[in-house]
Amino acid sequence: MVTTLSEMTKLWDNVLKSIKSKIDNKWTFDYFFANSYIDSRDGDTLIIVAQSTVAKAELKNKHTDLILDTISEFEDDIYTIRIVTEDELQSNKKHDSSKSNQKVAVQEDDQPVFFKDSALKPELTFDTFVVGDCNKEAHKAALYVAKNGGSLFNPLFIYSHSGLGKTHLLHAIGNEIKKGRMPNAKIIYINTDDFVEEYIRFVRGEKESQSMKSFFKTVDVLLLDDVQIMAGKVKTAEMFFSIYQDLINRGKQIIITSDKQPSELKGLEERLITRFSQGLTVKIGEPDIDTSVEILKQKITTYGMDVEKFDANVLLFLAEKYSSNVRDLEGAVKNIFFSCIDLSDEERITMDVAIKAVGSIRGGKNIAAQLSEQKIINVVADYYNISPSDITGKVRTGQIALARHISMYLIRKHLDVPLKKIGDMFGGKDHTTVMSGISKVDKELKTNKQLQEAIEELETKLK
Repeated sequence: MVTTLSEMTKLWDNVLKSIKSKIDNKWTFDYFFANSYIDSRDGDTLIIVAQSTVAKAELKNKHTDLILDTISEFEDDIYTIRIVTEDELQSNKKHDSSKSNQKVAVQEDDQPVFFKDSALKPELTFDTFVVGDCNKEAHKAALYVAKNGGSLFNPLFIYSHSGLGKTHLLHAIGNEIKKGRMPNAKIIYINTDDFVEEYIRFVRGEKESQSMKSFFKTVDVLLLDDVQIMAGKVKTAEMFFSIYQDLINRGKQIIITSDKQPSELKGLEERLITRFSQGLTVKIGEPDIDTSVEILKQKITTYGMDVEKFDANVLLFLAEKYSSNVRDLEGAVKNIFFSCIDLSDEERITMDVAIKAVGSIRGGKNIAAQLSEQKIINVVADYYNISPSDITGKVRTGQIALARHISMYLIRKHLDVPLKKIGDMFGGKDHTTVMSGISKVDKELKTNKQLQEAIEELETKLK
């Protein structure tokens, strides 16, 4: 009979491993099962916490039998389960009490007092990191440090705007070190937010059983994310400086990320900035369209979808819209997957499907109702089964030229864009060439029924 926290944790670990082997779609497991856990036991009922209301609904409505059958493989006296969200758990006093008891149990298991959530994410490796011109120097430096150690590059300092892969590289370094030259090394990943919070708890006396400095003396590799968060936090920075200096003096590896290069960090002591600059500083830029498309393909494959089901125009559309942030690219893929769960194997993911799916994510609000020049070009390209680059390029074959003139016509009609700007979008054509193309469509529409039907269908897709 499972009764203790460690027994319940072991049971659920076994259950999840078994369920993962039974589910064909990896993304379904990652999205709905992976972050769930057993909170407590109430008689013959297990209280299972799902990571979101969507996950709760999915587990409860579609996977209850699977969960119960799998539990029965490891435990005989569980007859029912109750699935709740974290918010529901916190609002229940009985559950609050149960969570408190669990915290005590964790302490009794002799787990680390500091940074319990500092484990590496095994899926974030160099193999799953897409390399392009924007990040090849950072990737090269990260791989060198992981494979050879960083006596020359300590610390390795990686900077970029948010969502471009810094965190992925941190975990990739840690995973590579574990896999290769230092399998027994103690490697911890810490977001600076967590470092600040742990320091505050420490100075308040909530962490008296172990000092922060003593804890870091056991660390071989420190992966610190978003160091800019430490700006203005003088006492926290003083503690970090002491820890940093001790790690460096003992030859331990440090990798740091930030949204700015060291010289541009404000609110940090000069001695810290100087030490950050003593190692190697590398930048990650925004991915170009080709790199973004490759990232999309990798994410699509990771979530268990078939890249071949995506129209080429969809990949290009998403890459162009979300190339400034890899997290947004990943969010777009997740939204599309969720929207397409019920699609048959024969159905394709078209531009219409993609536009509707990404409408709710950051940067995509009301996208289905928002026209843009690029959206018109993408929709026309999809309709004629050619690429947007064909439309904006210099090829003059019949169908491509027609699609180009239709795109110009629709942009002018619906967006009232100046002729010169339209010309710039189509390879620098002058305004007379643009006007000629628009006039051809306008004239043909008066007598060409096939063209009338095409324009009507395209305008329907643009609504």
